[in-house]
Amino acid sequence: MSFSHTDTGTPEQRWQEAGVAKLPALEPAAIPGRGGRLVLVAAHPDDESLGAAGLIQATLAAGADVVVLLCTAGEASHPQSPTHTPQDLARIRLQEFDAVMSGLAADAAFAADTADAAATAEAGDPAGSGNLSWTFLDLPDGKISAHTAELDAGLAAALAGAENAVIAATYREDGHTDHEEVGLAAQRAAHAHGAGLLEFPIWYWLWAAPEQSESWRNWRSLALPAPAADAKARALAAHVSQTAPLSDAPGDEALLSPSFLQYFGRPAEIFRWTPARNAARPNGAGTAAKVFDSLYRRQADPWAYLSSWYEQRKRAVTVASLPREHYDRALEAGCSIGVLTAEVAGKCGQLTAVDASSVALERAKTRLANSNNVELVRAELPDGWPADSQQGLDLVIVSEIGYFLRSGELRELLRRTREALNPGGHLLLCHWLHPIEGWELDGETVHAIAREVTGWEAVVVHRERDFLLEILERPEGTRD
Repeated sequence: MSFSHTDTGTPEQRWQEAGVAKLPALEPAAIPGRGGRLVLVAAHPDDESLGAAGLIQATLAAGADVVVLLCTAGEASHPQSPTHTPQDLARIRLQEFDAVMSGLAADAAFAADTADAAATAEAGDPAGSGNLSWTFLDLPDGKISAHTAELDAGLAAALAGAENAVIAATYREDGHTDHEEVGLAAQRAAHAHGAGLLEFPIWYWLWAAPEQSESWRNWRSLALPAPAADAKARALAAHVSQTAPLSDAPGDEALLSPSFLQYFGRPAEIFRWTPARNAARPNGAGTAAKVFDSLYRRQADPWAYLSSWYEQRKRAVTVASLPREHYDRALEAGCSIGVLTAEVAGKCGQLTAVDASSVALERAKTRLANSNNVELVRAELPDGWPADSQQGLDLVIVSEIGYFLRSGELRELLRRTREALNPGGHLLLCHWLHPIEGWELDGETVHAIAREVTGWEAVVVHRERDFLLEILERPEGTRD
């Protein structure tokens, strides 16, 4: 992927058909209110307009300030240009960016004045508008990875003194090295400062495909009212060096083609939202029931177990990876709504399925009504490990749950697994490999801890870009 006008990719129509217009709304807490601050990091001039001009308008309208950090001047956008040097492009693009910032601030002020005029007869504070400012970090285009210290320092300065802060940045898996470095820096800053994090995809829409990964289905949508949509369109049009040819000469073509801009002509902006994390006490077993009961009440199938081909295929891989055709006694930790449970039950004489969410278990109960060999247990693991499963198990399944425990809780769960499994028994681990926000662990760490705590050999290892599946076997003749 060269990130230029010559690239071909996924048409916008495919995203629409896949349901991008039906993503749930961004929660109100993602937009700082009066007295708050949005720190938006753009790798290049135009990133802010493509991915977050509407967010800027919404934040200013809410009375919060917006601080934009521009990392580079985007001087490498036309490396084959016969008419413009990188220095020429840097000057032009910075001028365009300054005009965009002024335009977005003016649009927000006009909208606030209009709202005030319409509400003069009402009591309370006027609508007002937050302040918009920007800082240029002057990092080299295409080489942000070599300047992360300067980027981290810029973010720290922009966040200084902010009590209600949200960071917005390009998606950390956007495919473009600068975009990804900016996203990773934003993640670090959000963790360090206790800020919420909004990530906006840009090139992802081009190179990814809806069926390639299901992670985008968990993203959120910020609807753009007509004034915000108009402001966004004006901002994009102001980046003339990117939306129109520099000249008729080869190498001066428009970088952002009309087909590419279709992704950003939607009536909404799309974000990956990570709420501010309580760094002093991340989520764990003690918060699982509350967190997941709330989640399952909002969404019947929050991870699209039933509709997602990714999930269907992953379950098929999981079941096909079991080394034995049959297991006498098994325990599944974190059974959710019982979709994997139903498929594994046919391989087991008796299966105990445990989950912290009573809401999820009610749905699992309906799904498993005809599975007489399955017992559903509401418990918070590891402390709630069923008494009758403390020994004599042949299979323990820990799938997509390990990172919802703190490190000490996971270790205790694994110690209980080690004690409960018969010699020759199997521990099945399967986890998503991308960041898990709001929780202490991630998939890679979960599997590393499992190998450390058990000391067992992996008899099955299956790794893909999105998940890791391992089956560890307790050696014959061992006793804890």
